Amino acid sequence: MSATYNFCAGPAMLPAEVMQKAQKELLDWNGQGVSVMEVSHRSKEFIALTEQAEADIRELMAIPANYHVLFMHGGGRGQFAAVVNNFLGSKGKALYLVDGSWSSAAVDEAVKLAGTEQIDILNIVNKDNNINSISLPDLSAIDQDYRYVHYCPNETVDGIEIFEELNAPWPIVADMSSNIMSRKIDVSRYGLIYAGAQKNIGPSGLSIVIINDDLLALPQQPQASIMDYRLAVKHDSMYNTPPTFAWYLAAEVFKWLKSNGGVAAMEAINQQKAQLLYAFIDSCDFYESRVANANRSQMNVTFYLKDESLNEQFIRQAKEAGLVALKGHRSVGGMRASIYNAMPIEGVEALVNFMKQFAQRNA
Repeated sequence: MSATYNFCAGPAMLPAEVMQKAQKELLDWNGQGVSVMEVSHRSKEFIALTEQAEADIRELMAIPANYHVLFMHGGGRGQFAAVVNNFLGSKGKALYLVDGSWSSAAVDEAVKLAGTEQIDILNIVNKDNNINSISLPDLSAIDQDYRYVHYCPNETVDGIEIFEELNAPWPIVADMSSNIMSRKIDVSRYGLIYAGAQKNIGPSGLSIVIINDDLLALPQQPQASIMDYRLAVKHDSMYNTPPTFAWYLAAEVFKWLKSNGGVAAMEAINQQKAQLLYAFIDSCDFYESRVANANRSQMNVTFYLKDESLNEQFIRQAKEAGLVALKGHRSVGGMRASIYNAMPIEGVEALVNFMKQFAQRNA
């Protein structure tokens, strides 16, 4: 049977080695005679797992000691609300940069919770001849005392990534759901990083929050205890029963990353995968990218068939060839190949080979 490569944007493919280990341990984890899903989250065995998971992600991302690592519920959308309620209080203001679908969704949630008076919005996308690019503003020139500035450095739907460091006189809050640990970053430049797990970390249902101590002193609005960062810190992410199986899988992914050279090694491979796919798209008149070279995502490669009447045929035949979940998001159409850390370069090579043959058959 030929290999199947899953290009889904999320929930996304996990490393085969991790899935195989989980399968082996499903009924007998850590010699306990039961599944990890069946043990108490407060047992010494599970606590040891959580402590190792935190140590590993700290090592992988070089997280400074004055940052907390939280394992929380709610995914990215849950953090849209948590950020507002934890940091704005009744009088604070925040700036939201918009570069695509998910940053827009964060704005919608912030405005719903805090109102338009507390949320300022800055669109940073340029569209020229149907090509999207990003212009980062000089935020130091803005005369406002914001509690934080929020942005999404990788837009999963739109295939846009911001590689430049964002400079701001206020704490930076970043939604890194789709590019966390795909390349090296300086965590100390951020006030808070959050990420839904279902792309580069593990299954859906878990979110990672990395937060500087200083932000915990900001005024907060009344909110559900389950999304209160201060309570999560106080109770080591166990104020309530956490998503234990997702935490277990995340811990295994961290081990897999370490055994494969860490984030620096992932970055090199991810660059190679993205360059291979984009180079083919640019070389073939049959396909096109609608994102400027400088802002093309390394995680979510969006592209379009110039003859869009062939879209359904492309998707059907790709699936027959073992290349699944290539349909673009319904809001933008086209195709999308999500090539997160777990996607081997062989998967991208197989996709390029299929795209080449499809173009030849339908030229």
